[in-house]
Amino acid sequence: MTFTSELRLRFEKEPAFCARDIKTFFERRRLSEGYQNLMVHKLLKEGKLQRIGRGVYTFRQETQVVGFAFQPFYYGLQDALSLRNSWEQETVPVVITPRKVRAGRREFLGSNYIVRRIGRSMFFGFGMVKYGDFWLPVSDLEKTLIDFVHFRQPLPRELAMDLKKSVRKGVMDGYLARVPGRLADRVRALLG
Repeated sequence: MTFTSELRLRFEKEPAFCARDIKTFFERRRLSEGYQNLMVHKLLKEGKLQRIGRGVYTFRQETQVVGFAFQPFYYGLQDALSLRNSWEQETVPVVITPRKVRAGRREFLGSNYIVRRIGRSMFFGFGMVKYGDFWLPVSDLEKTLIDFVHFRQPLPRELAMDLKKSVRKGVMDGYLARVPGRLADRVRALLG
């Protein structure tokens, strides 16, 4: 078995992996770092491997893996509603991270995705959702509603009414105690 096929066999089921993972995997084989880099370069050139971000790769042809380049992260806003089956429209992935990265629209595999930054104190309120054969961190409905207000995103009236009905009061009260006062007031005003 070649080193390339070993690499593929080990990481093809992972949504994403980094250069450090490759180095650790081949450490026992005493494979030089230069050869590892050459192997990654060749796979990228052949289109068998995709670069998500700096030093982060995937064998998958799936846009929803882009968040793994911004760990820690969660998927939020419209994408969270779509992943949690609360909204039936197709959305672009919206990655929310507390890391100091450039926010805005980016592209992966010819599709757009959006990166948004959030303060560490606002980085909460998400759980894991099964997507295909892997799991994604996705904001829950209460945190999604808070994020819509925080990022000043338009919320369709019908969707706002559905979210109001689905919000768990105890969870929302706990979240609102953690956010800045003005934001909590704006969310309470939206909830009525």
